[in-house]
Amino acid sequence: MSQPDPVTFGRYIADARKKLQMSQKELASQILREEDDEPISPQYLNDIERDRRNPSSDHLIQQFAKVLKIDADYLSYLAGKLPEEIRRKNLSEDAVKAAFLAFRKPQKK
Repeated sequence: MSQPDPVTFGRYIADARKKLQMSQKELASQILREEDDEPISPQYLNDIERDRRNPSSDHLIQQFAKVLKIDADYLSYLAGKLPEEIRRKNLSEDAVKAAFLAFRKPQKK
């Protein structure tokens, strides 16, 4: 029996977009880059949805979450990033280790 494919950032974005019945072009036009407030290109979004690229910033992750009405923390997890607000806390090595240890504890079913 094979394992289901893991959820990826790109697949999650694509599924959320499709649930809202949006085209890639529509979604791309609503995701604005932080540097210049210009929308991302549909090609860039296509690359993200096909897991060829990851979002380049927390700002883009927040934009995807807002437009698609999905959880930004889960998107950060899927993108392999810690949210900026957590990184800014300048946590000690012990605090980070304790948090990851708690995260790794088996979940009760």
